[in-house]
Amino acid sequence: MLDLLTNAHRLCDGITRRNALRVGTLGLGGLTMADYFRLQSHAAGAGEYRATPSKKSVILLWQNGGPSHLETYDMKPDAVREIRGPFSPIRTSVPGIDLCELLPLHARIADKFTLIRSCSHNYAGHNDGIPVMMSGYPDWSEAKTESVHPEIGAVVSRVFGQCANGMPVACGMGATHYNYVPTTATGYWGNMYRPPTVSEKGLPNASATVDARRLDDRRTLLGQIDRLRSDLDAGAMNSFNAFNRQAFAIIGGDRARTAFDLSREDPRTRARYGEGWAQQVLLARRLVEAGVNLVTVGVPGGKEIYNWDDHAVNGDLPTAMRERLPGLDQAVTALIEDVYQRGLDEDVLVIVTGEFGRTPRGNEQKGNRDGRLNWGRDHWPHAMSILVSGGGKRMGQVIGATNSKGEHPVQRELTPQNFRSMIFHHLGIDYTQSFLDPAGRPIHISYGQHIPELA
Repeated sequence: MLDLLTNAHRLCDGITRRNALRVGTLGLGGLTMADYFRLQSHAAGAGEYRATPSKKSVILLWQNGGPSHLETYDMKPDAVREIRGPFSPIRTSVPGIDLCELLPLHARIADKFTLIRSCSHNYAGHNDGIPVMMSGYPDWSEAKTESVHPEIGAVVSRVFGQCANGMPVACGMGATHYNYVPTTATGYWGNMYRPPTVSEKGLPNASATVDARRLDDRRTLLGQIDRLRSDLDAGAMNSFNAFNRQAFAIIGGDRARTAFDLSREDPRTRARYGEGWAQQVLLARRLVEAGVNLVTVGVPGGKEIYNWDDHAVNGDLPTAMRERLPGLDQAVTALIEDVYQRGLDEDVLVIVTGEFGRTPRGNEQKGNRDGRLNWGRDHWPHAMSILVSGGGKRMGQVIGATNSKGEHPVQRELTPQNFRSMIFHHLGIDYTQSFLDPAGRPIHISYGQHIPELA
């Protein structure tokens, strides 16, 4: 079920009025969600940069492991076989934008997204590539198995305040890297600014009193919340202070409860998104409609290779792409079309990317699982592609270009700092502002300019 900190956190059974007063227990020595808000209030020093959240939001579909740009958004059909790969490009609704043949639904709506083909950095490992994209720095904590520096979601939580209008301002869900969804690491700030990790099956943890193993479906969880709400309405709510009220607003309010209830969606809409992780993408749309400013969905790779780390030793890249890309094609285009059809395209920015691309030249190796000969690509941070859609930005264009082998940018080179600044700029966060690191040094929210070609 739903974890506020790690996938190991569990809820227990039996909600009582007394336990309801411990709303949001997080499993850290009895620390509660309300305690988090208190800590956050104390930590925010006088004059610290804060901003008021607006209707602007970001849905980030994160392809953990590093998706191949050469099999998706930056194909090189004129290169030799080891570079161009096994698939052919197809034309799209926008002249000059060609995509992998396994993305036909993307091809139909190319006027509704922009491709960035020239993002580049120098960090070829997952444990430095993810932090540099998410925090702007490559430093990794082996002890915490996440970034040393605060990531995008933590910044959003600190600048906007962890809760606004009965919803968290940021959250993550889906496939994880180690035990966390990228964007949610708080680094040296500590867990007071950690965005909750959520699931399409429920709300953030209400208390330490509901056994997650017994919450078989969404109706059970919503029933538990209803009983908690009824108990509080009977009088306990009056004993809550402002922080408790803020915490309960998330886990007991109508806004959150409604947003997580996927049964309210038209079955045709749910079918349009697809099954499995695609339902989390639909939930992401519901969450931003309900007021969440940043939702990160970790996108799994599939059965052949669980994530997007397509080394030949992990599995066969062509097989993995044939398995995973149709689902990605369906979910991404369903989200984009849904955002536009619902009139959200001025406010909601959709992003699809991972921590880096893959090597221009593929190779064959025996797989670790069954010893069969596979074809794959290794880590390549010097070139990667990013899809962006909506957000009131200019769509139907390509920003930047790589050389004929997909090795490095030859036009409009961009960095992880530009990527982060793009997100903060859209959300209305002044990324030139700074916070103090543990040594008391001012650290800017982001050092790179946002991407004006999207304006």
